[in-house]
Formats: sequence, structure tokens, C-alpha cells
Amino acid sequence: MPSTSALKSFTTERITVDATSGGVRLTITNLVTTPPALSATITVESAQMRWTKDSTAPTSTTGHLANVGAVIFLDNPRDLWNFRAIRTGSTSATIQATYHR
Repeated sequence: MPSTSALKSFTTERITVDATSGGVRLTITNLVTTPPALSATITVESAQMRWTKDSTAPTSTTGHLANVGAVIFLDNPRDLWNFRAIRTGSTSATIQATYHR
């Protein structure tokens, strides 16, 4: 994998993180581009959420806690595929993801 300084951003997306059972995932079409995405920078907007990157389903009380303004960096394709997020309360969060290759 190239060093982080060699990676170039190629697309962004905004995702609503709701209470979907199993957690919300990154959009697959952004991961399987040619060449494929190698990493992503994700910022948390509007509400608190929990997330995992080992493909286990987060819940409102388990997984890494991310507050509004948190930045999550996923630095390999496996983490991109396995990322899951869920809101912690009654308000859905939004995340902004920028993909790099």
C-alpha cells in the first residue's frame, strides 16, 4: 500500500447513520472503483454514533463511540469493507466520507 502522502482523494459521500440493525455501511460502489479505494477519512456530523471496523454489528451501547466532530481514518481496504455505524440515540447521525487511492 502506498504511503498516506501518496494517496489521492477521488470521491466523497454523505451517509445517514440511523438505527439499521447490523449497522450502516459505506457505499460499495465507492469501494470497488478502478483502481479500488485504499482508505477513507470520515467525519461525524450532527449526532453521536458508535462504529466498528471488524464487521461486528455495533449497537447503541457497543462499538467505538464517536461524537460530533470526530474524525475516523480507515487505512486499508478490509477496514473499508468491514466498517459499520449506528446512532446512539433517537437522532440519526450523518457522516462525510472521502475515499483515497
